[in-house]
Amino acid sequence: MFRHHHANIAWGLKEALPFVRLFRDKVFVVKAGGELFGSEEALRGLVGQVALLHELGIRVVLAHGGGPQTSDLSRRLGLEPQMHQGRRITDRATLDACKMSLNGQLGTDIVAALRGAGVPACRISGVDGGLITARARAPQTMVSGELIDWGEVGDVVAVDARIIERLHGDHFVPVLSPLSADENGRVLNVNADTVAAEVARALGAAKLIFLTSVAGVMEDRDDPSSLLSYLDLADLRALEESGAIRDGMLPKSRAIARALEGGVERVHVISYLMEDSLVLEVFTNEGCGTLIERVKKTSPAGENASAGEAAS
Repeated sequence: MFRHHHANIAWGLKEALPFVRLFRDKVFVVKAGGELFGSEEALRGLVGQVALLHELGIRVVLAHGGGPQTSDLSRRLGLEPQMHQGRRITDRATLDACKMSLNGQLGTDIVAALRGAGVPACRISGVDGGLITARARAPQTMVSGELIDWGEVGDVVAVDARIIERLHGDHFVPVLSPLSADENGRVLNVNADTVAAEVARALGAAKLIFLTSVAGVMEDRDDPSSLLSYLDLADLRALEESGAIRDGMLPKSRAIARALEGGVERVHVISYLMEDSLVLEVFTNEGCGTLIERVKKTSPAGENASAGEAAS
């Protein structure tokens, strides 16, 4: 048993070596939803994996959401959260809750956890260094005819990634909150998946990785066995049209499309509930979630398309 265990370790290291060489000095944008940070075990697992990527010379941006934390704080402040198509309707009072939860407690806790793992990290948001310029979203008419006033919600207009490039140059890991501002300094709440995708585009990231509570993109989100291991943009659009992708998954799907159309090489959707999923997806041929490319390079039939990654 002892010999077999060490043989597995040696095999794993040999398999990872081509990936380590391939990804050194490349940018990975890793986006984690707020539900991950509700679990100390999940946070420790993520921090350990980010530490490994950092030590191997990968330039990581850790982008985070904070939906559950913001909703919880809003309720404690007497504000009932309102959502539409996976996005938060944000009045002025709710924006204050976003500032407190995203740029305050949550960002500080993540940076502190990274510091405990020996990772030099720095908490920033889209407001810092003019990173993201956003525009307030106009009211939107729903199918039923009801007018949605988004309030202090913004859409990304431009990204100036110099602050992240400087942090990477000094070997820091930026921990990125999605709060942003317009050209006049008005703070706006921007969807975290959108921010991660736009930053990945601006940095020319090799990978954009979404850590979620599900195994990946599924044909039927209620059936884990319907996991789709390899998709392209045409497949993604078809899943939206069929209704397989809906609600909170819609912003993520649109963010994936934006990233790939903007030159990000690969997007991955994986589960943080699987132990070491980030490392397995990046450093093994098999992977563990869903890989999405702009156009498929190999047939997905009977194989995991990640198998060709190290050679591409």
